[in-house]
Amino acid sequence: MTKEEGRRQKEEGRGKKEEGRRKKNNSTFLSYQSQSPMPNAPIPMPNAQLPITNYPLGLSMTIEIQPSINVKTAIETRRAARSFQPDPIPPAILAEILRLGVRSPSGYNLQPWRFIVLQDQASKEKLKACAFDQRQVVEAPTVLICCGDRRATGSKNTEAVIELGKTTGAMNDNLAGYMRQAIPQLFENRPSFDSLEAWTNRHTMLAVAHLMIAAKSFGVDSCPMEGFVSAKVKEAFQIPEEVDVCCLLPLGYAAQPLKQYGGRFDVTQVYYSESYGQALQAEI
Repeated sequence: MTKEEGRRQKEEGRGKKEEGRRKKNNSTFLSYQSQSPMPNAPIPMPNAQLPITNYPLGLSMTIEIQPSINVKTAIETRRAARSFQPDPIPPAILAEILRLGVRSPSGYNLQPWRFIVLQDQASKEKLKACAFDQRQVVEAPTVLICCGDRRATGSKNTEAVIELGKTTGAMNDNLAGYMRQAIPQLFENRPSFDSLEAWTNRHTMLAVAHLMIAAKSFGVDSCPMEGFVSAKVKEAFQIPEEVDVCCLLPLGYAAQPLKQYGGRFDVTQVYYSESYGQALQAEI
């Protein structure tokens, strides 16, 4: 067996394992549905905890969904899916992916990311017309329009973050005072960025990376896209002037086979030691 054949066989094995994990995640959700005698009960959302009630006995319990793929495997097996199966993402799993995505860090916790969640086929067709007719936009059951809101740099958002911190016990008067003083100075001086859009895009893309890894941990594939006309997307979806479209992110289950792993440069080519261009000295 050649080295190339061995690698291809390994990739095929990973694909079969991922399919098994996806079925396992879906069966968890279907198990919840089959145990609930209330056909019109609301679907569980942000905390992805599934309330299962035994109505005849008056007993209830909560099951928290856990990913079936660990972080290392999710990172190593994630691919940009160019085509998707029509299978919908179970609502509780989608809710957990969205929740985990915005656990991403941001400067001063200002959280400038905003996402439009598309699931209606007509909405996805409208987006496809803004994205050079790329098929993954309409094939994926869910598509996110990932945006950065420049208004998050203003005092109104700062006060909202301060109040949020108070509710969690993470904010005191000294820290609040510091934020009210430091945040306006940051955006006035812009020491590490040239524009507010550069700053909001930087943080939004951190959240997009979290979304992709969180999704893969539940066996859900993704495809980050920059092939779109921003002005058309903003007009079609009533996106305010102060909000910039960073990327599109279809989510769903990839049509097999996933594209082959394209490789990454060796760490010695992209990491330097102490100064740019100097060979990395650490043992990796």
